[in-house]
Amino acid sequence: MEELFLPTLHTFAMNNIFTGSSGLFRFRAKPNVVMANAKEVDFDQSHIFVEYWHGLYCYEKSEMEGSETFPMTEEGRQAMLDWLTSKI
Repeated sequence: MEELFLPTLHTFAMNNIFTGSSGLFRFRAKPNVVMANAKEVDFDQSHIFVEYWHGLYCYEKSEMEGSETFPMTEEGRQAMLDWLTSKI
């Protein structure tokens, strides 16, 4: 099994949604970014919502099998990677 790829926290802090896969396992990570001021992200208040499914189809045409919310920190990113890997 190949290791799942997750982008850096900076990618999520820029409010980018990320989708990834491994075989028929698919997932979607959507950040909820809270700004501390006009230019800085409040990482303590921000989080990443992740959903996963197995199948051939895209997010919009699939039924989600599970979801979880993780803090937008390096520890949260690692916990998200571990959680997703356990669902493959």
